[in-house]
Amino acid sequence: MADDSKSLEDLKANVQQALGKAAEQTRGALNSYFDFVQRAISSLPAGGSDLGEKLKTYTDKNISAAHELADKLSQAKDLQDVVKIQTEFMQMQLNAFGEQAKSLGEEFAKIATGVLKTHFKSS
Repeated sequence: MADDSKSLEDLKANVQQALGKAAEQTRGALNSYFDFVQRAISSLPAGGSDLGEKLKTYTDKNISAAHELADKLSQAKDLQDVVKIQTEFMQMQLNAFGEQAKSLGEEFAKIATGVLKTHFKSS
């Protein structure tokens, strides 16, 4: 009977150790992936325009936010913690989306105004 409880404890310890290693490997893979994507985005040319730079900056920020979310979720202790982290992320991303949409809308308006001015001057 004592041997059964010891082997059950050993099994539980081995499973916890294996899960810990798997979580660390997953976290490492995610970190490598997000680092790669951010380097790839950073190396892309922005076309020399304000719009291109804004798009590049927002993409980088959104990738960083997703990376931070994945990191936080990997450290969640329970379902309640997961829901809290996800809710905070969604609120933050909705606010960021609103700001980014407004900024990009203003940039598009500037570009459209410039195109129209150029078109009507040449007519």
